[in-house]
Amino acid sequence: MPDHVYDPPERFVAGSVGPPGQRTFFLQATDGARRTTTVSLEKEQVRLLGASLVELVEEVAAVAGSEEAAATYVDNAPLDAPFDDDFRVQRLSLSWDAVRERVVVEAFDRPEVDELLDLDPEGDYPWTGLPPQSIRVAIEPARARAFAERCTASLVGGRPSCPFCGQALDPSGHICPRANGYRR
Repeated sequence: MPDHVYDPPERFVAGSVGPPGQRTFFLQATDGARRTTTVSLEKEQVRLLGASLVELVEEVAAVAGSEEAAATYVDNAPLDAPFDDDFRVQRLSLSWDAVRERVVVEAFDRPEVDELLDLDPEGDYPWTGLPPQSIRVAIEPARARAFAERCTASLVGGRPSCPFCGQALDPSGHICPRANGYRR
């Protein structure tokens, strides 16, 4: 059973905090002034979540007028402070509730049981001694589309890419494998 359930949330957004190259990415769900749940995750998880949401909405939730309806849910406001995360996301789940016609996003602080065997018990178990944590958010398709757009927008503003190898350029310098002949 998820610890934090938002069905529906007043606000559900993705965002980042920090300078390019050192940003921390968050998902944040709120129920007004009553409670806020903030979880941290990797940049790639945000990118995949946004892309998967678009794909899911286009496949199973093809609701007439969802493009126009998504505009009503656009949220460009910053994340609510403080930015202390309740937990670090290890696993994301995305599903479609056909009965209620809702997209369900779940985030867990632990990987699947079969993935635990690949982890080092000394360093890869940050949750040792803590109860499992999760968040579950159910939103309508138009809102899911707007959330996916926010995911994409949160990725913009990072470090520019090297024109030769495509890797992120560091302000402190960049060793380009392609320019040095290590990769063709």
